Amino acid sequence: MSQTTPVFSIAPFRFDVTPPLNHALLGGLVMPAIGYDDSLEAIGYVLLGLETPIVVCAVDWAGLMNDAHLAWRNALAEAAGTTPDRVAVHCVHQHNTPFACPEARALAGKHKDLPEIFDPVFFETCLARGRAAIKTALTRLQPVTHVAHGESIVHRVASNRRVARNAAGRVTTMRLSSCTDPKMRALPEGTIDPKLQTVAFFNGERKVVCCHYYATHPMSYYRDGRVSSDFCGLARKQRQAEEPGCTHLYFTGCAGNVAAGKYNQGSPADRVALTKRIHAGMRKSESKLRPRPLETVEWRTEEFRPPAAPTPTARTLAAQLRQVTLPEVDRLLAAFRLAWLRRAKRGVPIVLSCLRLNRISVLHLPGEIFVEYQLRAQSLGHGQPVATAAYGDDGLWYLPTKEEYPKGGYENTVAFCSRKTDGLLTAALRRLLAPRFTPKYKMDRAT
Repeated sequence: MSQTTPVFSIAPFRFDVTPPLNHALLGGLVMPAIGYDDSLEAIGYVLLGLETPIVVCAVDWAGLMNDAHLAWRNALAEAAGTTPDRVAVHCVHQHNTPFACPEARALAGKHKDLPEIFDPVFFETCLARGRAAIKTALTRLQPVTHVAHGESIVHRVASNRRVARNAAGRVTTMRLSSCTDPKMRALPEGTIDPKLQTVAFFNGERKVVCCHYYATHPMSYYRDGRVSSDFCGLARKQRQAEEPGCTHLYFTGCAGNVAAGKYNQGSPADRVALTKRIHAGMRKSESKLRPRPLETVEWRTEEFRPPAAPTPTARTLAAQLRQVTLPEVDRLLAAFRLAWLRRAKRGVPIVLSCLRLNRISVLHLPGEIFVEYQLRAQSLGHGQPVATAAYGDDGLWYLPTKEEYPKGGYENTVAFCSRKTDGLLTAALRRLLAPRFTPKYKMDRAT
């Protein structure tokens, strides 16, 4: 290899994942697709130059859970010539989009009065598109010579959902993705991470892939059957139109308890305003990129086995599924929760990963994790940048901190893991972000 030959190369890819009309949205928990405000995409890159390639992908879906997430990792790994543990797939988590869990679908499917959670034929079509997109991208490799990190403060978007509390600290009222109550909107932002971070790959002075990370639920409004990538996806699309020669990706950070409710009343005008603010944050973060030669790339993984919450039991959940007098939403939630309980019993791990680019760390985490974990990860980064993508394997649903488990609020009712998960995850973050990495578990290539 000559001295002028780059060590690393990158293959950006993208493919359409817009569901057909009448497809379930949010796993059947909201109205199915009746129309389209804009299309949905899966966008990613294959990074080459190590022993085996690395694949990172962001999907405009609400979630990929358990075997659905594994199916995506397997498909993209096969196409890229790598192993599933070297693939990170994350959903942006817009709600008027698909939400897939094969085991929950099978459980709910035994009850013909329940809506279908997702269409497996459409799901397999998307996997085929992903394989084809990667194989095509690998014929169009671009050199990677430099990497850069930037960040900016985003104003008037993120706000904590758990700010209304009584004297004992228990949550009394939730401020969700949209809020029309002036008293709730007047409450402080609460704990958020106001920074939008950008990690970009360059070929010389030319930016070829640009990844943006920000922690908020990405919905302005939903439940109307109108498929949309919503304000974060629309901001990404605007940047893509402005820079067609660079592939832009957007990842939702640890936003389990963060949404736009303080600044969003759920109107079309608010969607436009939120899009503009995210877009401005992207532009400002990119303006701070200072490319440095890409000298070291490292992929770190940890197997993570969060224990299931002790209640409700599998017997209780199965009974809820059968109880036709319960609302459909409650019965579907029982299917999702029972799917996780069975997975936890089988001991199937979640794979956490960290991509190290020089001294920049990019964490890939599962589920709807509270923002405190993102802030905690930054404190463990030894003064170096830590960008976080959450909403990977969403089988565990919400992941509060141990302090928040007894404090009530919606999130705790759909937190499928016990409070012991906090300590296990924090220990894994510490290992992933350590100057020298020593994994706790030997990675099983078959998982």
